[in-house]
Amino acid sequence: MLKRVVVTGLGALTPIGNNTQEYWNSLINGVSGATAITRFDASKCKTQFACELKDFNVADYFDRKEARKHDRYSQYGIVCSDEAIKDAGISPKIDHDRIGVIWSSGIGGIDTFAEEMISFAHGDGTPRFSPFFIPKMIADIAAGHISIKHGFMGPNFATVSACASSANAIVDAFYLIAIGKADIIVCGGSEASINIAGVGGFNAMHAISTRNNDPKTASRPFDKDRDGFVMAEGAGALVLEELEHALRRGAKIYAELAGAGLSADAYHITSPHPDGDGAYKSMKYAITEAGLQINEIEHINTHGTSTPLGDIAEPKAIVRLFGENAYNISINSTKSMTGHLLGAAGAVEAVATVLSIVNGIVPPTINHFTDDPEIDNKLDFTFHTAKKRNINAAISNTFGFGGHNVSMVFKKYNS
Repeated sequence: MLKRVVVTGLGALTPIGNNTQEYWNSLINGVSGATAITRFDASKCKTQFACELKDFNVADYFDRKEARKHDRYSQYGIVCSDEAIKDAGISPKIDHDRIGVIWSSGIGGIDTFAEEMISFAHGDGTPRFSPFFIPKMIADIAAGHISIKHGFMGPNFATVSACASSANAIVDAFYLIAIGKADIIVCGGSEASINIAGVGGFNAMHAISTRNNDPKTASRPFDKDRDGFVMAEGAGALVLEELEHALRRGAKIYAELAGAGLSADAYHITSPHPDGDGAYKSMKYAITEAGLQINEIEHINTHGTSTPLGDIAEPKAIVRLFGENAYNISINSTKSMTGHLLGAAGAVEAVATVLSIVNGIVPPTINHFTDDPEIDNKLDFTFHTAKKRNINAAISNTFGFGGHNVSMVFKKYNS
């Protein structure tokens, strides 16, 4: 018999808050994290803004020698997971052989890779690289660092599925706990891709907004004049735990992760299926696994990236799956505020979904100015301002380049 899995710890390091409470406060107040890029000289880029972390000082968390060993994505992952672990009250008395870490990144240490290649290109052709080059760059190393720091010796690996990466990490953790392979798993993801390679690469794809004259309103999910997503950096973490284990140690329980749905569009490397077939299937599978009926879903935190095609396909899938009940669901896109954290997006948005259930509040979708005639505007997108609503069950959707689709159903915990 499968075991029930609950959320006992949360962590967030985002462009609108460097911890979970700051993040939540900014979400419900509709704060945009978009500003001019400071990490490098972006004056020659088509896009000159992004959602960077604010007032994050590496020296507050790592000494200089230690910081040199970590790419920024690993730094973010360690700091964010530390918050979730502390929040969950994981003590040395708990069997660390039964605690795992599944940590993800869509791109990994692209900052390190870009720096090393630029340095090499400016040299005399001799391959002189840092001994930390490879360990800093690889996408699994954050999971390793987290487990080493805390002595967690359970399942330990990384998931990579582009922007769905951290959602896949959460789902893998969910299943491993459900089948009894671990009691607790720290899961989530981090991303640090705001550099010349990241911005230049996404510009070449025409994937990100170029609204340089108005960055704070550039992330416009479901708006007619959206022109791409806004790049973001940071991390999100959840501590998932087997229910009986959590009850025995008196852990606080935020919510229950009741079901997950996975699918592939099998359509295109970057574009979603135009009718949202993959999104439809992943949501349907998640609801079925959670043992719920369609009309029991009250909130959906959408993938909602502010891209021309994605923002049409996902609402189509919602209307197709939920029928008339679709118009009773409070839908939002927190990317309108945080920007798109790429591989970390699923975890950051899962944190928001859990907090919506806990607090009975749906954060808004900001920056809506003009209805798109290709989107069903009878849907409740929670435009402009947060909405108070009792939420018993909610979906968090995350989709990635390559056609990867992940939907998670979180429920209010009931014994």
